[in-house]
Amino acid sequence: MSSVPPSCEPLGPALWTQPASAWTSLAFVVAGVAIVVRASRAGAGPRAAVLGVLTVLVGVGSVVQHGPAPSWNPLVHDPPLMGALALVAADGVADLAGRRFRHWWWVAPTAVVVVLAAVSSGASSAAQSAMAVVAVGVTLLRAWRRPAVRARSLAATALLGAGGLIGTLSRPGWPWCDPSSAWFASGWSGHAVWHVLAAAALWMLAPALGSARRAAA
Repeated sequence: MSSVPPSCEPLGPALWTQPASAWTSLAFVVAGVAIVVRASRAGAGPRAAVLGVLTVLVGVGSVVQHGPAPSWNPLVHDPPLMGALALVAADGVADLAGRRFRHWWWVAPTAVVVVLAAVSSGASSAAQSAMAVVAVGVTLLRAWRRPAVRARSLAATALLGAGGLIGTLSRPGWPWCDPSSAWFASGWSGHAVWHVLAAAALWMLAPALGSARRAAA
C-alpha cells in the first residue's frame, strides 16, 4: 500500500508516484555529499560532516516517499530530517549559550521521531514542524549575535523561506495549485522547488556548524 503526502503535482507510473518531487529529492544527496567533501577539506570538524550525512539520508528518504511511496516511508523520511533540524538547533544553542555541545541534544529528538514515525505520521510531522521553527529561530538569533556567520545564516534562511513559501502556495487548496496551468502540465511542482531550495540552504548553512569551537581554538 502506498502512502504519499498530498501535492499539487502530476502523478507518475509505479515507483515514481510524484516524479518531480522524487527526482528533485536527489538535490539533498548532492548537497549532502558536497557538505561532507567541503568539511573534510576545510577541517571543519565532525558536526558539518554529520549534517552532510543526514542531508544525504534526507534525500534518500524523500526519494522513497515520493517515488514508490510505501506505507512505511515515514520511517526513512522523517528521522534524518528531524536529525538535521535538531543538529542545527543544538549547535546554535550551544554557541549562543556558551555551553559545550552535547550530541544527545539532537540524537534524543531524532530517536523520538523514529518512534512517532512508526505509530503516527501526523505526530511525527508536527514534531518536525516544531523543531523547524526552533532551528530557524536559533539561526536568526545567531545571525544577529554572531557577525562571522551572519551572511551565511541569513542566506540559508532566505533560501529556506522562499522554498517554504513556494511549497505552501502550491499545495492543494492554495492559490498556485492549478492543474490547468502550464506549470502543472510541465510536470513541476512547488514541493519540487522546495526540495532544491532547502538542499541549497543546508549546503549554505553547514560551515556555520561548530564555528564557535573553531573560533575558540
